[in-house]
Amino acid sequence: MKILLVSTQDYIHHPVLSRHHNIFEILAEGHEVHVAHFHVSRCPPRPTKLRVDETTLIPLQSPLLHYTLNTPYHYYAFDKLLHKENFDVVVAANVLAGSAVIHAAKKYNIPVVFDLKDWFPDSAAAYFKNRFLQDTVRKSVWAITKRNLKNANIITTVSPSLVEKLGHLGFSAELVTNGVDTDIFRPEDGSPARRELGILKNDFVIGFCGSIERWYAIDEMIRAMPALIRYRPDTRLLIVGGSLFTDYQQDLAVLVKELGVTDHVIFTGLKPYNELPRYIASMDACTIPLSPPQWGDIALPNKFFEYSACGKPIVMRPMPDVEKIGGSDLFVYRTQDEYIAHIRAIMDHPVTVSMNPEKNSWREKSRQFEEIFNRIV
Repeated sequence: MKILLVSTQDYIHHPVLSRHHNIFEILAEGHEVHVAHFHVSRCPPRPTKLRVDETTLIPLQSPLLHYTLNTPYHYYAFDKLLHKENFDVVVAANVLAGSAVIHAAKKYNIPVVFDLKDWFPDSAAAYFKNRFLQDTVRKSVWAITKRNLKNANIITTVSPSLVEKLGHLGFSAELVTNGVDTDIFRPEDGSPARRELGILKNDFVIGFCGSIERWYAIDEMIRAMPALIRYRPDTRLLIVGGSLFTDYQQDLAVLVKELGVTDHVIFTGLKPYNELPRYIASMDACTIPLSPPQWGDIALPNKFFEYSACGKPIVMRPMPDVEKIGGSDLFVYRTQDEYIAHIRAIMDHPVTVSMNPEKNSWREKSRQFEEIFNRIV
């Protein structure tokens, strides 16, 4: 089968792996998979089994400017590519570029799967602080996303609640949740990473692993540190990741200094994906501090699967779909006091997690996509 992927990200240079990287690298083992290249990020290119098709005319780092100003060229590039190549199916996940490729695919009668990997109107608006800009972006992105959903042959999405949300909006969607690379995410000894980071054997480590952006309330976790340090002086907060498009990490660094907890907070910066399990292994409690309440209602993030596969308890904001899958190893907080109480409880009574992650492996998710492709081609 010949597949064209139009992802939400700069597939080659983006420093953080998405569901598309994990699923389509596996699909490329048995199919010819092409991916559109949006040159937004400036990180070194990652190796890939996919065939990369250049679709960037103006390589701007701002996602908003990049996709907006390149839209006319995107349609030209996709029209040319679909005319030249005999694709069986197109998978679109981008908002503006997705609109362009769907329009071109309809011209050549190629079926389209639109993969809604999060609620795009809110995720796009989250990059902006100004409320007027947020509202404008939210409305504009929803208008384009709605058109993409209407023109797709099949819609896939990541959580049961997002399937339900789309149903209320008049769209039928199929569920393919996020997953985990079970070859690398598994319980292991955290001592080597602790030694590397200067963390002592008996220190209690609260961890966060992921993109440092404003949709995660990491600032609230930092504000809780003085109270936790008073309860247990050897408390450390380990933040693995970096900011991609905003200055949020800089704001957090300033907050750490203002609160006088510099010796207790560690920023590692971005780390290669295959090294994340060793840092998760050094954590005593992992966190998912998802900030916007409307996101929590539809979220089923990779972090849940990765933390769980590594055998770690999770302290998180309310996410109904995660709570349905998880069990006693989840600690849900709504307020700062509840967050502190959960961390203290894990300090007093350490928690270990045992689960079989294979049903949530990326290989299983790739099989589910393959079944969808076979059905519509």
